[in-house]
Amino acid sequence: MTGTLIRSSALRHWAIWTAGFLAFPLGGILGRAVAGTVDDLGAALVGGALTGLVIGAGQVLAARGRLAAARWVPATTAGMGVGLALGASVVGFRTGLPDLVLMGVLTGVPLGIAQALALPPEIRLRWLWALTTPVLWGLGWAVTTLAGIDVEAQYTIFGASGAITVSALSGVMLYVLRRRES
Repeated sequence: MTGTLIRSSALRHWAIWTAGFLAFPLGGILGRAVAGTVDDLGAALVGGALTGLVIGAGQVLAARGRLAAARWVPATTAGMGVGLALGASVVGFRTGLPDLVLMGVLTGVPLGIAQALALPPEIRLRWLWALTTPVLWGLGWAVTTLAGIDVEAQYTIFGASGAITVSALSGVMLYVLRRRES
């Protein structure tokens, strides 16, 4: 019975974390409203930071007390701003599939490092978060592009299809990291 309760609790936490994907399009709306399209360094930095702010806040809410807002939100804000500026600049603000996957991977590097440092102190294998985040963000852009979303519009974040994918898989990673510390 205890095993069933643990699995049920883990599944519930994962499902709520995954539902936090809604913060991604909301963040994208704010980032685009303020910074416009991601077609220059300033727009990428500001739009990415605002998008990260909303995503970070949404993830804190979805984590239901498992992430410290004072660490996670600023880390996600800064990591996303720097990451999108880096990624978009390296690919020359192009929107082809290989460009967006590379942009996602490069966005995920500073984002993953910042978020890994913001994870709860008891998570010793936080470097795994830093390693998987770039892969997941590249995947998010691939899924969105292959789903037929008009990525040529130069959004700050991938679409809902990519966000669900990233949220679901990062939720599994978060579970694995927390489970290894139990």
